[in-house]
Parts: sequence; structure tokens; C-alpha cells
Amino acid sequence: MRGVVFDGRQVQVVDDLAVRDPGPGEVLVAVSAAGLCHSDLSVVDGTIPFPVPVVLGHEGAGVVEAVGAGVTHVAPGDHVALSTLANCGTCAECDRGRPTMCRRAIGRPGQPFTREGRPVYQFASNSAFAERTVVKAVQAVRVPEDIPLPSAALIGCGVLTGVGAVLNRARVDRGDSVLVIGTGGIGLNVIQGARIAGATRIVAVDANPAKEPVARRFGATDFLTSTQGVKDILPTGADHAFECVGRVELIRQAIDLLDRHGQAVLLGVPPATAEASFLVSSMYLDKSVLGCRYGSSRPQRDIAVYADLYRTGRLLLDELVTQTYPVEDFEKARADAEAGRVARGVLTF
Repeated sequence: MRGVVFDGRQVQVVDDLAVRDPGPGEVLVAVSAAGLCHSDLSVVDGTIPFPVPVVLGHEGAGVVEAVGAGVTHVAPGDHVALSTLANCGTCAECDRGRPTMCRRAIGRPGQPFTREGRPVYQFASNSAFAERTVVKAVQAVRVPEDIPLPSAALIGCGVLTGVGAVLNRARVDRGDSVLVIGTGGIGLNVIQGARIAGATRIVAVDANPAKEPVARRFGATDFLTSTQGVKDILPTGADHAFECVGRVELIRQAIDLLDRHGQAVLLGVPPATAEASFLVSSMYLDKSVLGCRYGSSRPQRDIAVYADLYRTGRLLLDELVTQTYPVEDFEKARADAEAGRVARGVLTF
């Protein structure tokens, strides 16, 4: 079968990949569509260290082909969106409703794939850049069949991370002001999360002025090409500032632009050894800096909620799919993503 494999030196679209059958508590999914997220590119450029060879992709949707013993919540033929959280469901963090903090949900890459008889790693417990993948049952969330699968695919990372950061982590409230630095796939979902939450002023910042129309479509009330004009719009600062790029200088700007009792939420992914600085004295006005993993999501609950919001017109998904590419055109999709020409490119099988 086809898949996108990174061997530590180059990315290839191969056709000799194999995946094992699902075991107990697992699901085999025929992937229909998968979003190309910057986290995939970060594996390739070394920002996110990961063992190789690895099948990339972590934002996908498809149709269940087979289930292992004990799986009852999905069945062959069901349409599913895939999450990256291979959480155990039994530890203290899972029991508290914090699956993103499950210690079995990260740092334990499996090898359900083989190529030429040699094992191949699975990225983010998901590997959606393959015609078929095996995931833990908890990662497969049924979605209504009237949601196009290229749109449903984007729920599994971009929406869970961006909208989730707003609703679950920052808990933006009605009337709040929100600053969003970076309007790629994550930033646009932060913007629409803030709109759904009832924020009255949503200031989007992106160096590319061509991104203004789509940012406003998702809910931005204001658009700037740098943070220099933010205080003209929000004289006392923002209640919430989301850094969605992953650059330490922008993290500093997000913190500096907070109002009293404001909070900066870090969503961009800088290199693993990157350090950021801030004025300690500025924090004594009850300001906070918040890390956020995967939108502090509970995918089995949240994906269903977002599907309902989409069906009632409150959550935009189709508009996120800037362009679709057959998997053979991965390099074009990668080039478009790196150049910022698309909000979200989607690979199709």
C-alpha cells in the first residue's frame, strides 16, 4: 500500500508499505484524507525529534475496515476522525478527564508498519499518511457520514488543538479580548474558537497580508501584519494571547501584550531546546503563561461536539481545506505549506 515515509534523510511516497491486522482494543482504518500539519514538517526538519523510518501524518479521517477484540463503539463501515491520543483510559490522569496528560499517550512510538520486512515507526500513534493505519480504539471517533472526510480529517489536530486551546485551556469568556499571532491552520481555529466562545475583539496578526480575508471569515475583528499596532486596538492589552507560530520572540510579544490578569497560551512549536524570556516584574499583575498540549482535549467528547457545531454552521471546516492533493503530490503539498500558500493542504487516497 502507499504511504509517506521519512527515513531520516528524505521523504518518499512509497507503495510497498504494509500494516498489521488490528489486535485487541485496536481499529484498522482505511484513510481517505489527511491534513498536512506543520508538526509533520517539523519531524522532517528536526524540530520534533522522532525515530526513523517513520510513516508521517497525524490528522486524518477514513472508514473503519476492521476492529479487534473488545471494540464496540465503532464497527466496519463507520466514518471516523482520528486523534493522536493513544491514552490508556485507566491512569489517574485519564480518570480525571485529562487524557492529554496520560503518560502512555506520548513517547512510546509503536511499529505497526513494515517495509521490505523491516519495521517502520508510527508518528503520533496515528500515521495518517498511509492508505491504512492501525490505531487504538480510543483514537477512532465516529463522525456523521454527511461530513466530507477531507473536512472531518482536520478535526483531529487543527480543530482539537486550536479550538480546544480556547475553550478547554484558556476558557475564553463572553466579552473577552483575544490576540492571535499566526493565522495558519492552528491560528484560524483559535480565531473561530474565540468567536464561538463569544469574544468581542479578536485581533489576528500575520506577516502575510493576503491572509486577512480568511482570518476575518473565521472571526477576526481586526487584522495586523505585526504586533506593533495591537495597543492601538487594545490599549490596556489582551485578555488572552495565543502564539501559534513557535518563535521565541513572538512568545515574548504575546506576554508583553497581555492586560492585567491576562494569559498567554503557547501553541507554536519552537525547537526542543529553545528558551524564551520575559520581564518577571510584568507578571505580578496576575498574568499567566500557559502551555497547552493538543488543546487540553478529550477527543471522544470534543470531536462529537465539533461535528455538531459544523453541522449547525458555527464551526468552519470546509473553508480550512485550502487545497487537496493526491498523495503522490506530497512534495507539492509540502512546498505550498512551507511557503504559507495554504491554510491546510489535505492529502487524499
